[in-house]
Amino acid sequence: MRVIIADSPEAVARMGAEQCIRLLQDKPAAVLGLATGSTPIALYAHLIQRRQQGEVSFRQVRTFNLDEYIGIAPQHPQSYRSFMQKQLFDHIDILPENTHIPSGMGDPMAESRAYEDKIHSAGGIDLQILGLGRNGHIGFNEPTSSLSSRTRAKTLTQETIRDNSRFFSADEEQPHLAITMGIGTILDARKVMLLAAGAAKADAVKAMVEGPISAMHPASALQMHPSTLVIVDTEAASKLELIDYYRWVQSETLRVQGAYL
Repeated sequence: MRVIIADSPEAVARMGAEQCIRLLQDKPAAVLGLATGSTPIALYAHLIQRRQQGEVSFRQVRTFNLDEYIGIAPQHPQSYRSFMQKQLFDHIDILPENTHIPSGMGDPMAESRAYEDKIHSAGGIDLQILGLGRNGHIGFNEPTSSLSSRTRAKTLTQETIRDNSRFFSADEEQPHLAITMGIGTILDARKVMLLAAGAAKADAVKAMVEGPISAMHPASALQMHPSTLVIVDTEAASKLELIDYYRWVQSETLRVQGAYL
C-alpha cells in the first residue's frame, strides 16, 4: 500500500485524476471501476476538463460502478446512475453501452451474479477507484463484511444512512439496502486507488493503513492488494503514526520513477 499525502482536497482529486489519465494514455481501452461521493465528484471534474482539453478520450473505456441503491429506478434523481450521468458520463465521449451500474430494480441475487459475469467478460477491472466511509466501508461493504465477499445485496448501517440522508428530501423514502461489489471483487482489480479528504475520515484512514486487517474495518483489506495507492489530504492523514515515513517514500518514489502507479 502506497500512501500519498496531498496538501488539500483539491490536490487529492487532481492527483487522482492524473493517475487515471496516465492509465488511459497507456491503455485507451482500460476498464475502470468507479465510485460515487463528494471526493469522486472533484476527481470527475478534472477528468472532464482534461477530456475537453483533448488530453484523453473515453471512447474505448468501459466502466463498472461499485454500487446502487435497491428499489430506486435508474432515472430517479438520487440513483447512482443519475449521479454518474450528471457528474461524468454526460460530459465525456464514453459510449453509453460501455457504462455499467448494478440494477436496483430486479432480483438482487440475479443482478449480483450477472454483474460479476459482466466484469469477468470485460477482462476484469484495470483500476478501481474508491472513496472511504467514516466507518471504514468501501463500496457499501459495511463493517463485518466478509473480506472475500462478491457482489451482493447489503443492509446499510444507520451511520451510513445518516451520512447519505443529506441527498434525500424530507418527503423521499431513503433506501436502506444496496447492491455492492464485494471486497473480494474489489481486490480482483489490477490496481486500486482510494481517495479520502477531511478530518472526519482520519480514524478510518488510520485503521485502513496502520490497523490490523479486520472485517470490522473493511478498507483494511486493501493492505492485501499488491498495488493499492491511497491519496489523502493532510487532515485525513492527521492520525497516521508513520506520516513522516509516508512523506519520505512519496518523495523517493517521485525521484526514482516519476510517477505513483
